[in-house]
Amino acid sequence: MRTDFINIGILAALFLLLFAVSELLYHFLKVKAEITRKLTHFGTGLLTLLFPVMLTSHWSVLILCLSFALLLFASLRFGFLKSINAIGRESAGSICYPVSVFICYLAFEHFGEQYIYFYLPILILAISDPIAALSGKKWPYGRYRVGKEHKSLTGSSFFFLSAFAIYLALAMKLNHQIISLQMLLSAVLIAALTTTAEAFSRKGYDNISIPIAGLMGLYLLLYL
Repeated sequence: MRTDFINIGILAALFLLLFAVSELLYHFLKVKAEITRKLTHFGTGLLTLLFPVMLTSHWSVLILCLSFALLLFASLRFGFLKSINAIGRESAGSICYPVSVFICYLAFEHFGEQYIYFYLPILILAISDPIAALSGKKWPYGRYRVGKEHKSLTGSSFFFLSAFAIYLALAMKLNHQIISLQMLLSAVLIAALTTTAEAFSRKGYDNISIPIAGLMGLYLLLYL
């Protein structure tokens, strides 16, 4: 446990450094908050990949996730961390992110510490979600409406393709599989579920719905 506490400190310092870089980009280089938020989103996902390697208990993950959830809540309440929060719309995404990380770690422990149960939902959240948002803004073709949210077929397509590729890469790397029809169909299922979750989520709650959809897909694959 002592090692866990040391690693919690190291990971916390890395996350704070990431936030500091994001703040510097926003305040001094005048990078738009939409961009710095996505960079932080991506960087947080990459750092989170260290959790199964550096932390040995979900209690350690809970301490880290809860600490940053409180920090992010305070930033919304008191108006700091503009690089994450100054996006001109209501969003609970920053608070949902550490919650989803903890859920994924619990799934990782529950399924015998198989890395795919942690890495797949986290990587789809860290990579596919920003790709969908940025591509949808740059090429807003095929716009459609889900509730009060406007989406684009471009963004959804990029999300689907990237989630598809992430599943294939992880299945080959972690399970030492070669590409087969079953693997391709599994990738389609995971990509379809997570793309649907992203499309139907509002106000940043996709930061929870996307990982949960990914975990549901992996669970379904156990019985298909």
